Amino acid sequence: MPKVSAKRQITLPADQCRLAGIEPGDECRSFVADGRITIVRQEPGSAWGCLAYLEVDQPVSDEESRQEAMEEKRGQTP
Repeated sequence: MPKVSAKRQITLPADQCRLAGIEPGDECRSFVADGRITIVRQEPGSAWGCLAYLEVDQPVSDEESRQEAMEEKRGQTP
């Protein structure tokens, strides 16, 4: 059973890393929910998968999105 060091570091068991596809040098993300920590190997472009379930009402260009964000920041959105 891994223990937390004084620096709050944890050594992950090698067999669990193999099962999760985590290799030395990989970047990982950690999340806390309901008092539990989940560690996930970061994959390039993986954020797109987080949004796959969303349905879009209408397409918005990058420029429209930027403009809306700037207006909200300034407090000008009606």
